Amino acid sequence: MRIIGIDPGLRKTGFGVIEQNGNVMKYIASGTIIIPTNVPLSERLKVIFDNINQVIRETNPLVAAMEIIFMNTNPATTLLLGQARGAALCAIANNNIKVYEYTALQIKKAVVGTGRAAKNQVQTMVQRLLSLNGLPSPDSADALSCAICHSNINPFRLIMRNLQNSNTIDKDKTIKKGRLI
Repeated sequence: MRIIGIDPGLRKTGFGVIEQNGNVMKYIASGTIIIPTNVPLSERLKVIFDNINQVIRETNPLVAAMEIIFMNTNPATTLLLGQARGAALCAIANNNIKVYEYTALQIKKAVVGTGRAAKNQVQTMVQRLLSLNGLPSPDSADALSCAICHSNINPFRLIMRNLQNSNTIDKDKTIKKGRLI
């Protein structure tokens, strides 16, 4: 399964694409979209939309993973980040890709093992997990860590969904070898 992770921002938007085959993760691509700050907000959002759209078309991911926005101490900053995130989400939706969202705590825990990891720890673990020659940029590492988080959490999600579906029974029925009787 090919996964794109996105770390949206109005100055820099990171993206990272990995391929998951069983329990093996393979690096496909990553980068940072530099957004010009001297243009109107609508043009900056278009840069995010167009570039994410292009990355999706070139790498053909099956699903997308992003960090859930937290409320910043400055509400205006949170609103602006939400708009950058919206541009990325529109590009994902434009390509009919399902989006999975994770908290920063879930992402760091899935990649580093602790939810309170520092940025440099995330970069180092992303480099190791994907066997990269060098440290990825902070924005690329954050995006790749979203994709890694999804690859680690998704199998458990599928198992739980299958268990819930197969174990939904009436009082009068029992389960025998995974089938209702």
